Amino acid sequence: MNNYTDISHWRQESIKHVSTNHYNLNTLHDEVIRKTVEVAMKKVQREWGSSPAPFAFFLMGSAGRFEQSVWSDQDHGIIFDGNADCEEYFLKLGSEIAVALEMVGYETCEGKVMASNPLWCQSIADWKQQISDWLEEASWTSLRHFSTFIDSRVLVGDNNFINEIKKLAFTIINNEPRLYLRLVENVDFIKKGVGVLGQLLPESSGEQSGKIQLKQTTFFPYVNSLRLLALKESVTDSSTIARFNKIKEKYPSIYSFEKYFIQLLQFRLNFQQDVRSYQQVHLIPLDKLTKQNKKELKLLMKKGYDLFSDTKKIIENECSAWL
Repeated sequence: MNNYTDISHWRQESIKHVSTNHYNLNTLHDEVIRKTVEVAMKKVQREWGSSPAPFAFFLMGSAGRFEQSVWSDQDHGIIFDGNADCEEYFLKLGSEIAVALEMVGYETCEGKVMASNPLWCQSIADWKQQISDWLEEASWTSLRHFSTFIDSRVLVGDNNFINEIKKLAFTIINNEPRLYLRLVENVDFIKKGVGVLGQLLPESSGEQSGKIQLKQTTFFPYVNSLRLLALKESVTDSSTIARFNKIKEKYPSIYSFEKYFIQLLQFRLNFQQDVRSYQQVHLIPLDKLTKQNKKELKLLMKKGYDLFSDTKKIIENECSAWL
């Protein structure tokens, strides 16, 4: 496969065979994206010459966490080990990758979290400065950017580039424990999925009317909790499951929630078989849920809320001892 059209056809043909298995599905996504990036690299190399410096192409968001569903948008960046003169080349590469991935079947990110954006395509030195600036500013937006970056993993290139920057972030936060509390505040709002009478709460207006927003009501509490604890324990892994395993000895009570997150991943896939666009991938029509489905979803929501509450208490208690 040496062109984007062939890769797109391969993706479409292959994905239906792995759409019910979380690990196999995400392994396929990695293979498709990696092949697309390799073709983009060859195209840019023909037009602009060889790469002027070593670099790493990395994924963020659900791709960075190895948690993509059948459909996914783009969240990616580039780190290069060179000076400012290299930036033009890597922005060109980032733009080609963004166009290529859209052709293959991954929608562009509405928030421009892509290697075509100078904010997400920088040298190692500039990335370190940006991470420091984000944490020093500690605004809602800067911490949102920071949290997005922390869910990163390298797909093509040197993994040490990412880890070097993450370790700098760990050092900064450990020296400023108040930042843990700010990071908790940044994700403290959880969209309610269950009403006071125990009923599921679907969207009430627009095209999403009558559908449950699974990402905001159910996934976020798990993902945000384990990101917070990964930061506190200096865990470089980006996937939620890997983070569960890295903190299980210190926080066995938190680890007990892992089985519910795995159950949630499968629950989502069970309702994705007929989805035909990224816009629908996080929505589940309430009228498609059986009584048992509703019971299961309520349990997964409740466990997510409990997990976030427990995580928040851990961070507040331990940080109060440091301040």
